[in-house]
Amino acid sequence: MAEPRRTLPTYSAPGARFLIVEARYYDDIGAMLHAGAVRALEAAGATHETIGVPGALEIPAAIKIALASGAYAGALALGCVIRGETYHFEIVAGESSRALMDMSVSRKLPLGNGILTVENEAQAIERADPAQGDKGGDALRAALTLIALKKGGAK
Repeated sequence: MAEPRRTLPTYSAPGARFLIVEARYYDDIGAMLHAGAVRALEAAGATHETIGVPGALEIPAAIKIALASGAYAGALALGCVIRGETYHFEIVAGESSRALMDMSVSRKLPLGNGILTVENEAQAIERADPAQGDKGGDALRAALTLIALKKGGAK
């Protein structure tokens, strides 16, 4: 796996409440993504509520519904889409990502997209495992960067 070219600043968010919406289609991979995100949340001093949904296509709708409460500083999408033998991979990967991006931009929502799109289970594990790729933690750190930017404090 390629290494990042530079280290980004670390932001804290003491007292901020995050919404995590996690697709449980691949439970073990989802659990690793969630563990990395929660570890990063705790390091930032933030709290969270986790909602589970069946798959990646349900994540954007769940986030939009839950955000109506106004209780969250940011949101995190966690899940995994593994390429199969049909065109379904492209639909799920593309449409879930598009819906998340549209929502984030239109609502100025600090949102971390931690939905993995991979060729096989080995790639998913390597990226999801907090001891390896830690993409759940990376998605949370991306949302923290957007919160800092929204507050005028991003570097």
